[in-house]
Amino acid sequence: MSDPVDPVSPPPPLSSASTTAGSTGLPTNVAAALACLPLIGGIIFYVLEKRDQFVRFYAMQSIIFGGAWFVFVIIWNVLYGVLASIPAIGWIFAFLLWILWAVFNVGAVIIWVIAMIKAFNGVRWDIPYIGPIARQQVDGPTVI
Repeated sequence: MSDPVDPVSPPPPLSSASTTAGSTGLPTNVAAALACLPLIGGIIFYVLEKRDQFVRFYAMQSIIFGGAWFVFVIIWNVLYGVLASIPAIGWIFAFLLWILWAVFNVGAVIIWVIAMIKAFNGVRWDIPYIGPIARQQVDGPTVI
């Protein structure tokens, strides 16, 4: 014999990873993962999503992370343009700046992929230094 189904008990609650984000209509985890696209994804989802704090957190973190990446690119280009053009020793600066460029970009892509995976799995993960700033922007100031 099979056990009868209890009609009184409610269905199990849905996890936060499978619920639908408020304004976008996408599942929360998908919206948060798409919000991780540096700068552009963050801006789009921060503007569109007004209710889901999980998506807004990843969107704000993406905006800050993408902005920092963009500032790095500008500073790197200026330094490269100035230092690499120095006669006789410019090639040393060019080589060192290209190493810096490679290390920074590989690190940034690794952080970006980790953030997307964590967001897709429904985990609220702070990018070092950037996460607390994003959390403060989304949640508001903490009162002690």
